[in-house]
Amino acid sequence: MSEDKDLIAYCGLYCGNCINHKGEIADLARDLRKKLRQAKFDKAAEGIPFKEFKHYKECYEVLGAMVRLRCKNACKGGGGPPFCKIRKCCQKKGIEGCWKCEEFETCKKLDFLEPIHKDAHIKNLRKIKKQGIDKFLEGKKYW
Repeated sequence: MSEDKDLIAYCGLYCGNCINHKGEIADLARDLRKKLRQAKFDKAAEGIPFKEFKHYKECYEVLGAMVRLRCKNACKGGGGPPFCKIRKCCQKKGIEGCWKCEEFETCKKLDFLEPIHKDAHIKNLRKIKKQGIDKFLEGKKYW
């Protein structure tokens, strides 16, 4: 159970649900890059008459970036964005997560999560604050 607790990020997101933490996309991208190299597909792409294949090199580079998105550590283990203001704030306050802060409902530091996660982190924070970590881990987690 403590391992599961370690997967709760300071912001309330659950790292165990993150595709970057799971590594699924990183593994698929790595494997596809390997197959493309084995097939020397960069040479084949030059001869394919579809306009999209003019961008093959960029596609291959994007796959490489997807491999690098793998997040080996959860947030509390140093994973996720190194610049995270939320992590730094919680650490400075000496709290285990935003749910321990009275200002999380209006905190601007959480705003950068909205484009990807909408209000999932806020829902999780409310749930953790109301029910506690153990109940949160047993139930639905928003991503």
